[in-house]
Amino acid sequence: MCNVLTRTVASLLFALGCIFFTQDSRAVGPEENGAQPTQPITVACYYFPNYHPGDPRNVQRKGADWTEWELIKAAKPRFPGHHQPKIPEWGYLDESDPRVMEKKIAAAADHGINAFIFDWYYYDDGPFLNRCLDEGYLKAQNNQRVKFSLMWANHNWADIFPYKRGAEQTPLFLGQVTPETFTRIGEHVIQKYFLHPSYWRIEGKPYFSFYDLSKLMENFGSVEATRAALDRFRAQATASGLPGLHLNAVVWGRAILPGEGQVADPKKLVNDLGFDSVTSYVWVHHVPLPEQQTDYQQVRDQYLKYWDSAEAKYDVPYFPNVTMGWDPSPRCRQSDEFGNFGYPFTNTISGNTPERFREALEITRDRLRKRTEGPRIFNINCWNEWTEGSYLEPDQRHGMRYLEAVRDTFAESTAQHERE
Repeated sequence: MCNVLTRTVASLLFALGCIFFTQDSRAVGPEENGAQPTQPITVACYYFPNYHPGDPRNVQRKGADWTEWELIKAAKPRFPGHHQPKIPEWGYLDESDPRVMEKKIAAAADHGINAFIFDWYYYDDGPFLNRCLDEGYLKAQNNQRVKFSLMWANHNWADIFPYKRGAEQTPLFLGQVTPETFTRIGEHVIQKYFLHPSYWRIEGKPYFSFYDLSKLMENFGSVEATRAALDRFRAQATASGLPGLHLNAVVWGRAILPGEGQVADPKKLVNDLGFDSVTSYVWVHHVPLPEQQTDYQQVRDQYLKYWDSAEAKYDVPYFPNVTMGWDPSPRCRQSDEFGNFGYPFTNTISGNTPERFREALEITRDRLRKRTEGPRIFNINCWNEWTEGSYLEPDQRHGMRYLEAVRDTFAESTAQHERE
């Protein structure tokens, strides 16, 4: 009897010990210890779609086969140490070909890019430069590998392809549209893009960005009328079965392109118009370039100060930017004297090696990891701004090294995205 009792007590103690050990040693999930689940960092990348033939406006002005590759081919060194022309390792590809876009998507996905933000143009008479997205990306068999979204590039379009120094920069197409056109834009983007399974969403809501807040205001004439139009845009989306929209505003402190305008109080305007987030397009919107070859590290460090101020200033999340470079000299007439005379005759960023670009990515990653609230998102300028000297696509000088810098820096976030 004693032996039986002893064995029984021992079994109970063993069982209790197992329960205690299991509870004590198992991994405690973030929800159980009060912490929030760690969000992976989302890497978005701007895409500029002027590298395909056949757009009616370009055909009318430049000819049937013209693309912005022609400016890249014609570019020349303009000062000592100036690296031009940039020669694409993949050749001068037609981005409206789905097979070409499949190659781009595969490279982006394999190197940690989660979303393209297409520079998207729509004027009063309809879309512009849309064949890259509509014929290329949307017909690519692998487009689910990299999400897509739109930044309405609602700025004036000037003839700077190339620009003759001193010529009057009269807009060819105006960024301002009528309220009726804006309603058509809402219907178009919801039905053609937002409902697509590959469209990028933040917390379930399609991301849609506005490049120029001053032009947006000109559409409607007042803050109140603009807010009402954006509210109607959101209502259009919910009526189509979407949970709403994530509306983003690009803000800057320095105008770059001809006709760009600055708003007096961007924080107040962002709040009054009900935007969900703010972001940047390129470092030079915030940092002056005092020298013909301004060092990359100098520009980076000044931008990081802007990032600090933006996070403190705005009441909505700020999505930071990493810029690969800046050199719009291919858009200048190559026979003209080169200098800092106004876009595209501007000072440049120099020393933007893949290693320095990687350092900027690492700083961005480490800062975003410390973010305790809101989504961890940043964007890169740019996937293919070849004529502004800011691109990730491989060239004959550095190959895939800029893309490899993204891949290596965000390998952990890429794996987490894949698990989710």
